[in-house]
Amino acid sequence: MKPSLQLRIGQSLTMTPQLQQAIRLLQMPVMELQTQIEEALESNLMLETVEEENTETKTQESANAQEAATPDNDAEGDRPEAAEATYEETWERQITAAEPNYNSSGGEPPLNQEFVDQSGETLQEHLLWQLELEKFNPEETLIGRAIIDAINDDGYMMDEFASIRETVGGELQVTDADIEAVLKKIQRLDPAGVGARDLSECLDLQLQQLANDTDERELARELVRNHLDMLAERDFAGLRRNLNVPDEALEIAVALVKSLNPHPGAAVNTTPPTYLIPDVYVKKIDGVWAVEINASSAPGLRVNQVYAKQLARGSEHSILRSQLQEARWLVRSLEIRNETIFKVASCIVARQQGFLESGDEAMTPMILRDVAEELDMHESTISRVTTNKYMHTPRGIFEFRYFFSSHIGTQSGDELSSIAIRAKIRKLINEEVEQKPLSDIKIARKLQDQGIKVARRTVAKYRESMNIPSSSERKKIALRH
Repeated sequence: MKPSLQLRIGQSLTMTPQLQQAIRLLQMPVMELQTQIEEALESNLMLETVEEENTETKTQESANAQEAATPDNDAEGDRPEAAEATYEETWERQITAAEPNYNSSGGEPPLNQEFVDQSGETLQEHLLWQLELEKFNPEETLIGRAIIDAINDDGYMMDEFASIRETVGGELQVTDADIEAVLKKIQRLDPAGVGARDLSECLDLQLQQLANDTDERELARELVRNHLDMLAERDFAGLRRNLNVPDEALEIAVALVKSLNPHPGAAVNTTPPTYLIPDVYVKKIDGVWAVEINASSAPGLRVNQVYAKQLARGSEHSILRSQLQEARWLVRSLEIRNETIFKVASCIVARQQGFLESGDEAMTPMILRDVAEELDMHESTISRVTTNKYMHTPRGIFEFRYFFSSHIGTQSGDELSSIAIRAKIRKLINEEVEQKPLSDIKIARKLQDQGIKVARRTVAKYRESMNIPSSSERKKIALRH
C-alpha cells in the first residue's frame, strides 16, 4: 500500500458562526438576552443603541445649526483645537442629557419610583443578628449558632439534639437540658414560630406570643397541641364533643389557628422576586387580534455609522474591522430573532382566537408540527422560539408552550385540546352538588353526552393533574362542613 492523494466532490451542511449566533440568540429568554446585549455594547465599539444614535443625531444637527449661525469671518472654527473643543462640549451635552434631572421637579426623584428590597438576607443571617443582640453567654452563643445552622428555610429545626451535641462537642460539653434552654430562647426570636420541631409546636409558639387577653387563645393552643389531626380533617363535630365547648368559642379558636403561619421562615425574604417580561403583547384592535413585539424587552442595536465610514476610508485597523463585522452579524441576528418570534406568535394567536375570546374551554389542539408546517420552518426552530418566551394577553401572561397540547377526538369528528378537556372537568366538578359529588365515570359520561369521547382513566389523570380530590374525598369534605 502506497500513500496517495484523492480529490472528492461532496455536499455537507456547515454551521457558520452567523447561524450559530442566530440560533443561540433565538432560544435566549429576555433577561439573558439583555445581559448578552449589554456585554456586546461594552466590548464592541461599533455597536450603539438606537437611543444613543438618536441623541448623537440630534446633537450633530444642533452643532450644524450653530456652525451655520457662526459668521464666515470666524477663522478659529477651522483650527483643530476648536474642533476638539466642539467634540468635548458635545460629549458633555450627551452625558448631561442622559442623566435624570431631578432639580427641575423640585430636586427629588419621582414619587412613583419602585424600590425593591434586594438585601438578600437569609433566615440564618436574620437569626444570628438577633442572637448577637440577646444576652447570651459564650456557651449559649455557641449552642445557639449550632441550632440556627440546623433551622431550614421554613423555620423548623431539623437536627436532633445528638447532632447539636456533636457539632459543639469539640469546644464544649453540653447536655440536652442545655440545648433545650437555648432553643427556648431562640424560639422567642423573630419570626414567631421559628425553631419549632414540628407543626404543632410551631403554631403553639405563635399563639404564646399573642396577648393573654386574646379571645379563645388557650382553646386554640389546646387545638394545635392535642387535636391538630381532627382540625386538619375539619371534624368540628368531634372537636365539640371532645372539648365540650360551645360552637361560637370553637369558631373563634379555629379562626385564630387559621391566621397563623405554618412556614414562619418564609416571612424573611431570602430571594428577590422574579418578574416575567413578555416578549410580545396581544391586543384586540378594531375587532382584530394583533401581535406586537415588546420593544422594551431589549434595547435596539445599530452599527455606529460614524466609525464605519471612517474605516471605509483606509485599510488599517483590522481589529475594528473585525468588530464591525461582528456588530453587523449581531444586529442581523436580533432582527431575525424578532421576526421569527413575531411570526410564531401571530400563528399561535390566529389558531387560538377561541381561547382569547372564551377561555380554556375553547382552546384549539395544536402541536409544534402544525406551526412549523404553516410557517415553513423546522420543528426544532419552533421549539426554540416557544421555550422561555411569554405572551401578554388580556387573560394573563402565558408561555408560548402553554398553547400547545394533545388532542382528543369527538363524536362529530373534530378534535378537542386536552386543556379544554381539563377546563370542562373542572367546570363539571364546580357545578356538582357537594353532598353528591360526581365520580370519574359519571364525569366521563357527561363529557360523552357533549360529544367528547374520553375514558374514565383519562378523567382521573386530568383530575389528579389539577390537584382535585376524588369523589369520595370530596364527599367527606362536604360532610364535615
